[in-house]
Amino acid sequence: MTVYIDPPAWPAHGTVFSHLVSDGSLRELRLFARAAEVPDRALDLDHYDVPAARYDDLVAAGAVPVEGGDLARRLAGSGLRVSGAERKRAKRAALRARWDALWADPTLASAAGEDLLDRWREPHRVYHSPLHLAVALSALDDLAAAQPLADRELWRARLALWFHDAVHDGTAGQDEERSAELVGKLLGPLAGTGVTTADVDEVARLVLVTTDHDPAPDDVVGGLVSDADLAVLGGSPRVYARYTHQVRAEYCDVPDPLFRAGRAEVLRGLLDGGPLFRTAPGAARWQDAAAANLRGELTALAA
Repeated sequence: MTVYIDPPAWPAHGTVFSHLVSDGSLRELRLFARAAEVPDRALDLDHYDVPAARYDDLVAAGAVPVEGGDLARRLAGSGLRVSGAERKRAKRAALRARWDALWADPTLASAAGEDLLDRWREPHRVYHSPLHLAVALSALDDLAAAQPLADRELWRARLALWFHDAVHDGTAGQDEERSAELVGKLLGPLAGTGVTTADVDEVARLVLVTTDHDPAPDDVVGGLVSDADLAVLGGSPRVYARYTHQVRAEYCDVPDPLFRAGRAEVLRGLLDGGPLFRTAPGAARWQDAAAANLRGELTALAA
């Protein structure tokens, strides 16, 4: 794995910035950046933005200087690149527009939306990022088009996706519980503005469905939320491989043997837990590809 840096040429914040990328490992890129005291907040999905004042230091630390076009080609060839279209959907403004569209009067829910956006943009996140939120929301839209819901049910499902990883400290089970508790804290004060106690309770319940992705057979809305959250598993081999790099980078401090063992346990649980997708459109779109992706990763971990 090699880390590359292009000349500082991108203006922002009163200076110009370089891009720092890897040709094959998002984890190694993050470890390099941390060793060079580049803050986690500088990670922008598939690269770090670093100010001109750090250029010489990073080259001295081992980053290979290349021109901008060469760096872009190396990033594209790495399998780690996030496309311009994906990046646009994950921008704060785009996600804020999606949040505002959930409300008859967006000003009433403005503070809750800003709180959630700040949480999704926390610097320790790599996979559980605004990109995951954008992908999950789009997946829900696709599923709902094939399996229509009542307007209130779809509204609750969308809110559940906004909250489902709002707390992400890397502790399975506890993160989902705390995310569900956050529903009451942020939506509870909106009572009387169109949000009911039943809404708050149902959104919190749907968040908890994403703990084990095992909704009851008659839980249609829970099935849609679960399927949308897992949609990445059924992505193309390129998208799935990038996802595995993002997950590894998010837990970059975990030693390889421990990570491999833990990740293999998660994959076996998914494969042995029955159908990954619980709705007909979800299963038709993603089940076969997801099973193949999971088996392939499990084989690679054991190699």
